[in-house]
Amino acid sequence: MSMPDTHIDTYAMGKALSELVNPGMEDVLRDRYDALVPGLSRTVVDVAYGQFYARKGVDEKTRLLATIAALTALGGQTRPQLKVNIASARAVGATREEIAEIIFQMTLYGGFPAMINALNAAMEVFDSESDEGAE
Repeated sequence: MSMPDTHIDTYAMGKALSELVNPGMEDVLRDRYDALVPGLSRTVVDVAYGQFYARKGVDEKTRLLATIAALTALGGQTRPQLKVNIASARAVGATREEIAEIIFQMTLYGGFPAMINALNAAMEVFDSESDEGAE
């Protein structure tokens, strides 16, 4: 009995999505980490973007807002990833107000310091948009 071909090219799906929300990310990861951990950049694109972010059932904006919430609640050590995901959420249509409200809501789970740190990260992203002429 032959099995149906259910192979999905998660790397290709992840690459397309990562380029949409965070152009050049794989190249940055490759240049920074692949000499130390060969294949790390491809793994991030395949697993994080292809196998998780590209799943059906939740749109990209909702998924990124959930990611922002989780990173906020985890605290200040997630600042670099938080900034990347805030910029990605903006790229798929999340407003500054939506992002700020999600961060504020996480005060209940991560505390005031985590919320303040996340708002500061968001403000840096928003300021960089202003520098580029975005609203």
